Amino acid sequence: MTEEQVEQEAAEQVEKQQPEPEVDDRLLRLAADFENYKKRAARERQEYVQLANERLIGELIPILDDLERALSAAEEHQEAQLEEGVRLVHRSLAALLERHGVKPISTDGKFDPHVHEALLSQPSEAEEGSVLDVVQKGYKLGERVVRPARVVVAAPEETDA
Repeated sequence: MTEEQVEQEAAEQVEKQQPEPEVDDRLLRLAADFENYKKRAARERQEYVQLANERLIGELIPILDDLERALSAAEEHQEAQLEEGVRLVHRSLAALLERHGVKPISTDGKFDPHVHEALLSQPSEAEEGSVLDVVQKGYKLGERVVRPARVVVAAPEETDA
């Protein structure tokens, strides 16, 4: 073999070792697609875990409402022991829901149709569209509304014409 042939074979060997640009580009795209898939799967898995208990929490919230009504009634009748027992159950249930990511919906300020349900509007001196009264508390699980807050909304005052 001549020196020229040896150099030519060495050059061919180097070319064979370096991947073609098309193959390299496809591998990079495949790696990026796989990374996106992993992120999407992790995000979906997190959503499934969060929503797994939504039905149970939806059933527990009316119990919390019943305990709040019992507390209001007990305060009027001066039943100290009954009141303390109901308060203990209420605190425990509220803490349980909070540990699982359930938070009450804020009803301060303006009416928000995404988290509030207007039961009626009432003429008031307050700014139009503001929440006047809360008929039933609303709750969120993470950022998802489990039950909207049922509220009374301020309407413009009626003027005598």
